[in-house]
Amino acid sequence: MSNSFMVILAIVSTVIWIAVSKEAVKPAKEINRLKMITLLSAGSVSAFVITITLFQSLSF
Repeated sequence: MSNSFMVILAIVSTVIWIAVSKEAVKPAKEINRLKMITLLSAGSVSAFVITITLFQSLSF
């Protein structure tokens, strides 16, 4: 993958995880569970893609 795509993906992933943390600090009754599950899933997938791509770029 190109470097520019990786930078964009890293920025999007950071924004997603910031949104997760903002949702997590709300009181329990105000947390939107569907939003939380969606954000956690998207954040996990983006982190997984970033990790796999970075490992593929390593030369052993």
